[in-house]
Order: sequence, then structure tokens, then C-alpha cells
Amino acid sequence: MEHAIVISIAVSVFVLLIALIAWNNSKTGRKSRRGSQPEHGKHLLHSSYKSHDGAINSAQTHVRKNPEEYAKAIMPKSKGNAK
Repeated sequence: MEHAIVISIAVSVFVLLIALIAWNNSKTGRKSRRGSQPEHGKHLLHSSYKSHDGAINSAQTHVRKNPEEYAKAIMPKSKGNAK
């Protein structure tokens, strides 16, 4: 009987802690931090790989930091996107 009381108190405390953590995360806005903040300039990405014939290939790519500028740059030039 005493074990049941101890277990129920432990479970109640655990549930309360989980609820407090969830409430705190919702208040502080701790959400997924995906993407990047809009900035000017570009990132420089380096890549290199070894092909099946043994040749080593490398490349550098400039990627815009601002997601909106990047999206505009990769869109095909069509009637709706032409400027």
C-alpha cells in the first residue's frame, strides 16, 4: 500500500514537471530555429569529392544570405517573375 502512494506521488511530480517545461517553452517562444535571419551578402560554400575514376573535383558556391533574395535568384525567368 505504501509503495502505491510513493509511486503515485512520483508520477504526479513527473507529470507536473513535464507540464511546467511545456508551458515554459510555449511562453519563451522556443521553437524550431530553422533557416537563417535575413542578411545582406553571401555565404561561401566549399565542396570537394573524389569521383569513381580517382579524379578529385572541388567547387565553390556563393549562396545569398537573405532567403527571399535566394528564392528570387533560383526561380526561372518566366512572364510572372520577369523584371
